[in-house]
This record gives sequence, structure tokens and C-alpha cells, in this order.
Amino acid sequence: MLWRVTGWLPRDDWLVIGWALAIKTLLLALGAASYQAFEEEDVPFGRLWLEIWNQWDATHFLRIAEFGYSAADKFKAWFYPFYPWCVRAFSYLTGDFLIASFIVSGIALLFAVVILRRLTAIEWNAAIARRAVYFFLIFPPAYVLHIGYTESLFLALAIGSIFAARQERWWLAGVLGAFAWMTRANGIVLLPALAVEAGHQWFITRRWRWQWLWIAVVPAGFAVYLFLNWRISGDPFAFLKMRRQLFHMSFSWPWNGIADAFRNVRRAPNQAEIVGTQEALFTLLGFACAIVSWVKLRPVYAAWVTGNWLLLASVTFIESMPRYTLTMFPIFFLFAFVGEKRFWSALVTIWSLLSLALFSGLFVRGWWVF
Repeated sequence: MLWRVTGWLPRDDWLVIGWALAIKTLLLALGAASYQAFEEEDVPFGRLWLEIWNQWDATHFLRIAEFGYSAADKFKAWFYPFYPWCVRAFSYLTGDFLIASFIVSGIALLFAVVILRRLTAIEWNAAIARRAVYFFLIFPPAYVLHIGYTESLFLALAIGSIFAARQERWWLAGVLGAFAWMTRANGIVLLPALAVEAGHQWFITRRWRWQWLWIAVVPAGFAVYLFLNWRISGDPFAFLKMRRQLFHMSFSWPWNGIADAFRNVRRAPNQAEIVGTQEALFTLLGFACAIVSWVKLRPVYAAWVTGNWLLLASVTFIESMPRYTLTMFPIFFLFAFVGEKRFWSALVTIWSLLSLALFSGLFVRGWWVF
């Protein structure tokens, strides 16, 4: 039955791949239309459809991919290396770093949706798995999955690591976890999440497995990042000083960052909406899902959502929480449960699609949107 369609991928895998490609096409077209309408500039089909998405962090990743890290530009040490290294590798095939970045993100997204669907299917059923991927792909900040950002690659690796752990392929979980931590800072959350899964398996079987020690491989990805910081600045923890100096951000209790987000609601209207209302909304969404996940989901998923939320909210001010919420992928399991009711499915769909259109339209025009 699984091999009826292609001989090597089940029908539902092709379905979610088709969704991802269709949304990518529509999103690129929407971005071009939005840019032309508001900026009054032509965006002819082709490379310019990609260039308008080369905003904010994407530009830094491209520079790192093209020129590498250097002591002359210590700010580059802020960015984790695995994504720009992948872009550089693909640039040898394309001859163009921008196109390479879209290829890397595009391929990673296809892996992410397939693994997410399969992971959800082994926990529940095919219908819930399809709904989880559907809500994942239309989530308001999901446009970053298609462009030169790290989210799609990170999610492919992080979901793959947890999927491997669920299948008790711990060597693969450790290796993928290391690459995930080499891609984004919140790869650190894989340590407690995988440990929780190992503890859960021990609780069920009451048997020790030496393969759980593969979890110790995960920090190897962070070690690479520390080595880069040391080579660039002579200090392996230079990124912490950089965060304080450039962003005026440091670790703090979560309620301090949440209070700051609510204070931002009183700023100028455009800032109040983006760094106030939306930051507060997605912070509260992540918090609510973290609580519910301990009741509704397997402990590894609850640990992943909770660990990510605590890491991202425990700062002096919260920034980019909508985009970071996207990496808390078990919340889409919860969305899939809610989506069993037609009314709630329609409501979440309408909110997601309208917000996705709004945020992506603002992003291509160079506005700061998460």
C-alpha cells in the first residue's frame, strides 16, 4: 500500500511535498505582487522574485557563505555556521549564492514536512499527521521556511533527531542533533528533550540501553560554534558579549521580557503591532501550548516546547518570538487536535493565511517582521 504511488514514497509524503511546493510558488508570486503594488517597481519573473526576500538576517548568511568568517567582521560570529556552509556548498552547483540559499531552504523544508508527517503518524494517525503539516505550512511566520533563513534546515534536523530517537536509532538522533545545534542556538534544547525521551523509554521497558549515550554527541555542534568564536575573536563566548553590546539583551526572568512586550503595545502604531502585540500574542501562545503539551503529548514533545519557550522568553526583552514559535513544532500537533472540529479548523486557517499574507508582504518591502 505504501508503495502504490511512487515505489519509494507513500502517497501522504507526496501530498505534503506538493503542499510545500504549491505554497512556495504562491508565496513568491504574492511577494512580487505585494512589492510591485506598494513600491511601484516592476519585479519581473526570475531572480528578482528571490532578491526581494533577501532581507535582514538573510543578507548576513549570504555574506558568510560567500566570504566566510573573519576577525575583520566579528559580528559574523553571532551567526551559527551550518546553514551558510550548506549554501556555500550548493553555490558550487548553481554559481549563485542567493539561488543556493533558496535551494538549501527548499530541500530542507521538503525533508521537514515529510519527517513531521511521519513522526505525527506514528504517534496518532494519518489524518492528524496531514493536519499538523497543513497548519505548520500556513503558520503566520512560515514564509521564513522558504527563504534564506535557517528555520527549515534547523527543523529538518531537529525533527529528524527526535524522530530517530522515537525509532530508537540513537546514533542518528545524536548526529542530527549535533548538526541542529550547529545551525541554531536552540539546538541546546535537544539535550533535555532527548534525555526525557530516553528516560521515558527506560520507564516503559525498565531496561538500560547504552545507545542513549549518543545524546552526548549533540554538544559537538555547539563546540564548532565556540571554536569559530575563538578563531574570530579569541574568546569562545564572544557571542554573549556581542548580544549585550549590540542588542542590549541578556538573560532574565521570563516575566521581564513578557512585561516589556506588553509595554511596547503603547509605542507608535507600526512598532506597537509588530514588537508589541504580535510578540506578546505568540509568547502567550507558546506558553499555553507548553502547558497543554504536558497533558496531551508525549514527554519529549512537551520538553521541546517548554525548553524552547523558556530559552527564548528568558531575556530582558523578547524579539522574534513569532518566528521562533515556528520551531516549537509540537504545537502543530495541538493545532491538529483542535482542527478536528470544522469551525476551529476554519478559524485557525483564516487567521493563519491572512497573517501569513500580511507578514510576508511587509517582509519583502524591507520591514522588520520577526
